Amino acid sequence: MTRIDTVVFDLGNVLIPWEPRWLFRKLLQDEAEIERFLQDVDFNRWNAIHDAGQPFAVGIESHGAQFPHYRHLLQAYFDRWEESVAPAFEESVRLLRELKTAGLRVLALTNFSAETFPRARRLYDFLDEFEGIVVSGDEGLIKPDAAIYKLLFERYSVKPEQAVFIDDSVANVATARQLGMQAIHFTEPGLLRQHLRELSLPV
Repeated sequence: MTRIDTVVFDLGNVLIPWEPRWLFRKLLQDEAEIERFLQDVDFNRWNAIHDAGQPFAVGIESHGAQFPHYRHLLQAYFDRWEESVAPAFEESVRLLRELKTAGLRVLALTNFSAETFPRARRLYDFLDEFEGIVVSGDEGLIKPDAAIYKLLFERYSVKPEQAVFIDDSVANVATARQLGMQAIHFTEPGLLRQHLRELSLPV
């Protein structure tokens, strides 16, 4: 196996717990009402459009016109985004720091709105510890599109065969593997150390 010298982290639900239901539980009466809203507006797809670079003002206006009875919830998600995240996964942050201390390059490749990512920076100090972070909303590209991985490779001189990628999305992991990276499908912080050790990384 080629020696790995670079570890590339996804952020959401790998280092930063994210669940929009945490916010909507404060705004809607019960889980059934929350699920109906999320399905009716196709929330995940709507959110992904902003991760790909669309301003929230545009998304709230267009979707709010289509679903006027839900417009206030779409606006609330942007206004109160901080209530959809939680304190970082301590074990994931610990591993990030151990890898960096051991001399590996540590980067991030994240699907994140350009408008909410600066707010995340204010919440999570560990984001300053990465050598570099590629944010989908800044680039107008979004995982699992191979183009955003290739942008990371070029910008930071990453050799895919010498890098491991960590993401909670099966589709994102699949693209990384197609491009020649080792890749770990993240399911919970406690298993990540084991997976890294299986790749002979010093954690």
